[in-house]
Amino acid sequence: MGSASRQSETHYEIRFQSLFNEGRALSFPCDAEGHVLFDELSDRARHNYLYARAVVGREYAAPAILACDLH
Repeated sequence: MGSASRQSETHYEIRFQSLFNEGRALSFPCDAEGHVLFDELSDRARHNYLYARAVVGREYAAPAILACDLH
């Protein structure tokens, strides 16, 4: 795959926004449907991802899937 093809790829992240602190959120790389490649996350990121999912509605808002520009 050439560099021109890589530059045109859209990357996504799933973002869990804090319900109590506007500046706090957790985000993780995912596909366009929000599927996270769990095995590719670090141990800390896996822990944070599972935690955010477990506390949706109590500490974090429902996740949003966002297109992002990775450099």
